[in-house]
Amino acid sequence: MTTPKRIHPGVLAAQEQLAEGRMSRREFLRTATLLGVSASAAYVMAACGGPATTAAPAATNAPAATAAPTGGVKRGGTLKVAISVPAVDHPARFSWVFDSNEFRLIFEYLTETGPDNITKPYMLESWEASDDLKEWTLNLRQDIKWTNGDPFVANDVLFNFKEWLNVDTKSSILGLWTGFLTIENVQVVDDHTVKLKLDAPKLDVPETLFHYPAQIMHPSFNGDITTGKNPSTGPYVLKEYKVGERVVIEKREGYWQNGLDGQPLPYLDSIEFIDLGNDQTAAVAAIQAGQVDTIYDLTVDSYLALRDNPKLKINPQATSQVRVMRMRVDLDPWTDNRVRSALKMCQDRQKILDQAYFGQGILGHDVHVSPVHPEFAPMDVPKYDPDGAKKLLQEAGVATPLEVKISVGTGWTDIVAYIETLKADAAAGGINVVLDTMENNAYWNLWTETAVGVTPWTHRPLGVMVLPLAYIADTDGNPVPWNESRWVDEEFSTLLQKAQGTLDLEARRAIMKDIQRIQLERGSIGISWWQNIWRVYNPKFQNIGAHPTDYYLWREVWLNPDA
Repeated sequence: MTTPKRIHPGVLAAQEQLAEGRMSRREFLRTATLLGVSASAAYVMAACGGPATTAAPAATNAPAATAAPTGGVKRGGTLKVAISVPAVDHPARFSWVFDSNEFRLIFEYLTETGPDNITKPYMLESWEASDDLKEWTLNLRQDIKWTNGDPFVANDVLFNFKEWLNVDTKSSILGLWTGFLTIENVQVVDDHTVKLKLDAPKLDVPETLFHYPAQIMHPSFNGDITTGKNPSTGPYVLKEYKVGERVVIEKREGYWQNGLDGQPLPYLDSIEFIDLGNDQTAAVAAIQAGQVDTIYDLTVDSYLALRDNPKLKINPQATSQVRVMRMRVDLDPWTDNRVRSALKMCQDRQKILDQAYFGQGILGHDVHVSPVHPEFAPMDVPKYDPDGAKKLLQEAGVATPLEVKISVGTGWTDIVAYIETLKADAAAGGINVVLDTMENNAYWNLWTETAVGVTPWTHRPLGVMVLPLAYIADTDGNPVPWNESRWVDEEFSTLLQKAQGTLDLEARRAIMKDIQRIQLERGSIGISWWQNIWRVYNPKFQNIGAHPTDYYLWREVWLNPDA
């Protein structure tokens, strides 16, 4: 077993901040675990609160099964999930969470960020960071085997980094490592150790390894994850994949984690993912009739329809999930910041939140950093200002009314309501909004190409994780794969890279204040609100819980028919 040799000085500094009341307990736990302290040791250090010992922290243990709520766990049963089943091939190119959820229990991750937003080792046993956050040592677990019998080794990790950092793969992961890591600096030390030598400090390495396209594939990966022929390490294996219809996964024998009964996980025999179309009305009817047991990405309309159903349970979760209205800055008239600002000024945010999401969220600031992110710098919510919008359009020489076509997926009913509300309020600002409606799948086919659109973005635990995905360029100066608006700002990028390497939360928040100001003043997006999410489920299924990113961490789910 590999044991971290020391406590990172950043942990000791964080403990001082905790003791002085300058850091919350949750942020201390996040910082300590990010820097390689095991979760159990981090909780002890948080409880002590005083001067820290420099003794080595306890090694990270295997992920432990959670306690059963009542009685002993039972085995068997099938969980049925209403969710889209899209056409996919390479996991590194997953564009949305539901892509990854259907494979999350087959192909696993090096780390895992739990519902508490704290990241822990998973296929890794532990990690260590150098004092300057430029060298990270990843220690692999030694008890994991692929379904073909091969041991999980360091060269497997190297294979995946080669895929992620290859421009031709066109993975969003590239944006997370741009400016920090090249494949030449991913080094295999021995069979169970990988070293990352970064070009600049980076604090979110463990969380980056849980970015949902970062599922670990065997070096024999055949390029198509849906074939069912690729070796895997997870508790389930793929039995069927039909685009637009369903996915069936079945339990694997000999999985590397045991349940509370001492036998290998999982408890369930199988899980079925069933595509009921983009309109969630069919999914709501199905769960009411007992035909499915849970629904992916519950809309606010569905929440309101199901919240009082005594046969169901609903778990709420605060998140940084958001609908981003983005404008392509390489296309006229959006090349002019005055025009972009005019459209943003036409958002009556409280009205939009009330009409689009029934008030179930908090107001946004046109910056892609949420108040739930630890480094968010408090700022005033921009006001609805149609007169100011009209003035900016006049200064830009734009004839009014300016006709603006905004692409939206009709399956996201709150997005449609958002833009319908904007349409009504933008008229006073000299803007005529035209809804370009289409099914959600059609939107995903053009989400990076349409001139103006509204894209759902899921939760990330840190602001410094989401910004490099969508608002920077690669080393050749081209927008990274998920930079849908093509907006790149040199000052913004420089500050962001500095923030990515700043461990001290207060110092990072001070940098973020300028990052947020720049994105507000000359950015390419409008954000009216941050949304709450919910997980609805049949209460016979235990341990389903909720996750802010709506991830399915379901290896310990079990069916209690007597519940």
